[in-house]
Amino acid sequence: MKRYSLRVGLKTGGEVSEEPAAYNAESAWRYSAGFANEHSSEALPGALPSGQFSPQQQPYGLYAEKFSATAFTVARRDSRRCWFYRIRPSVVHGPSEPYLHANWQTAPLSQPAPPAPLRWSPLALPSQPTDFLDGLVTLAANGNSALHTGIGVHLYLANRSMGDRYLLNADGELLLVPQLGRLLIATECGRLAVSPGEIALIPRGLKFSVTLPDGPSRGYVCENYGAAWRLPERGVLGSDGLANDRDFLAPTAWFEDRAARCELVTKFDGGLWRSELTHSPLDVVAWVGTAAPLKYDLARFNAINTVSFDHPDPSIFTVLSSPSDTPGVANADFVIFPPRWLVAEHSFRPPWFHRNVMSEFMGLVQGQYDARRGGFEPGGASLHNGHVPHGPEAAVHAAATTQALTPRYLADTLAFMFESRYLLRPSAQALSRAELQPDYAQSWAGLAAHFSA
Repeated sequence: MKRYSLRVGLKTGGEVSEEPAAYNAESAWRYSAGFANEHSSEALPGALPSGQFSPQQQPYGLYAEKFSATAFTVARRDSRRCWFYRIRPSVVHGPSEPYLHANWQTAPLSQPAPPAPLRWSPLALPSQPTDFLDGLVTLAANGNSALHTGIGVHLYLANRSMGDRYLLNADGELLLVPQLGRLLIATECGRLAVSPGEIALIPRGLKFSVTLPDGPSRGYVCENYGAAWRLPERGVLGSDGLANDRDFLAPTAWFEDRAARCELVTKFDGGLWRSELTHSPLDVVAWVGTAAPLKYDLARFNAINTVSFDHPDPSIFTVLSSPSDTPGVANADFVIFPPRWLVAEHSFRPPWFHRNVMSEFMGLVQGQYDARRGGFEPGGASLHNGHVPHGPEAAVHAAATTQALTPRYLADTLAFMFESRYLLRPSAQALSRAELQPDYAQSWAGLAAHFSA
C-alpha cells in the first residue's frame, strides 16, 4: 500500500501543519486556510493540470472528475465544486445492495413532537465493536431530505475505526462536533484531525472514513439537507469578529494507491446501500476547488457580547448558517456558547425565559451551561421546539437575581445549539430511550410567584 501526502501549491490561503499522535509519524499533516476558498493541492508534482480543468490526457495517467456540492448555476460566491484527478473514476464499483441501519433515520419522520421540553442524559458508549457509521443514532429531524430542506440531528457512539469502510452521504452535508475522543477523518481531498472543541464539515457527496486514535468516542452530528453552510453576514458589527474565514482549515492532497477489498456505504434518499470495491476510493492525487472538507477550532470564535446592559439574542454567537428561502430565517444555524466575560450592569445575565419561533437542539461538549445547575451533562442533549417555553432553571434564576454584578468570566464551558426554522420531530427511538429524562420539567418547579401589589 502506498500513501502520499505533499502540499505543493495554493491559490489562496496559508498553510498550517500539525502531527496527530499515533496516526502518521512519517510526516506532518498540512492544511490550507480559508472558508470556501478555491484551494488547489497536489500530492505529486505536476499532477494538477495547468490552465484548464480537463485536458485530453491527464498527468500520471489520472482521470479528471468533477465533484459538485451545489448546482452549476448558483451565484459564484455560493458555488461549491472541486475537480479531482484520481487513479480510478468513481463509477468503478460493484453493484449496490441495501445496508440495514435502524438507528440512522432521515426526514421526514412520522413521530409527532410533544409540546414539551425534552432532555437526554449522555448515551452510553457501545459494548460491542462499533464504528462511526454503525454508531450513528438519530435523535430528531425536520424538513425533507429529498426536497433539500431541514436537518437531521444525530449522535455518534463508536469504539473502533472504520478501517476499509468508507461513507458517502448524498442526502446532506455533515457537521461533526466531537465531545469525547479525536476523529481522524480521511477524505478524497486529504485528512483532517479533529479534537473535542473543534468541528468538521464534510460536503454532501464526499467520500470519507473515520479513525479513532483515542478509542471510545462520542459526539454530535448535524446532517444538513438544505443550503450549504456559510459564514453569517456581520452587518453593523463590521468587517471582523465572530468566525473568521482564515481560521477554517482545508486538507491538502493525500491519497491511497491501494488494491484491496473495500466497502463503500452510500446514504441516498434516506436509505443506506453498500458496494464492494477492489481499491481504496481515496485515490485523488490532486484537486482544485471550493467543495473541500474543513475543520475549525471553536476557541478561535471571537464572541461578541454586551458591554452595557441586558442579555443579547443568542444569534450573536452564530458560527455557521444554512439559509432558507425566507431571508433572515435559517434552515439551520450553528451557535456556540464558549468561555466569555459577563459584564452586563443592572441586568439579569443568564438567558431569559422565552418562547422562540425557532426550534433549538442543544448539546454540551464540556463544562456546565450557565442556565443549568445539573442534569445537562457533557454528551447530553436537549430539545426545545418552536414556542415551547424554556429558560433558566429555578436555582439559576434565584442566584442571578441576587448575585453581585461584578465582572465574571465563564471558564471551562462549551455548549452549542443547532437551531432551525422547522419543527424538530424526535425519533420514536429517542422518545423511548432510557436516557430521556422524565423529570426535566421539574427543574422549573421552584419558580414560585413573588407578585406583590
